[in-house]
Amino acid sequence: MELIYALTIGALTASGVYLLLRARTFPVVLGLTLLSYGVNLFLFSTGRLATGKQPIIGTAESYADPLPQALVLTAIVIGFAMTAFLVVMSLRNLADNEDDHVDGKQPYKSPAPEQEDEEVTGK
Repeated sequence: MELIYALTIGALTASGVYLLLRARTFPVVLGLTLLSYGVNLFLFSTGRLATGKQPIIGTAESYADPLPQALVLTAIVIGFAMTAFLVVMSLRNLADNEDDHVDGKQPYKSPAPEQEDEEVTGK
């Protein structure tokens, strides 16, 4: 169980970092979302993976730690707000620059071979 959980956290984190390194805004937004999911799962796992235990102290001899659950709940709300803000920022970047490249500059594209022939021959 713990191995599958750790592999899931690692896969979400690796996928998030990979998408963060892309040069377009939509993969960056998805990368931050996946990275926040990985962090949420990591925070949740700090409360010891236990099933069937109560989160209230004093009602049972063993209990689940409620602090990681509260941290994850707060992180979900903050992550949603951050994702909404990034989507609005990326849409504004698209409207201002007419391109979704992260730095606002379109990558250099060499002219098509047909255009070069037309410029040389004058046709």
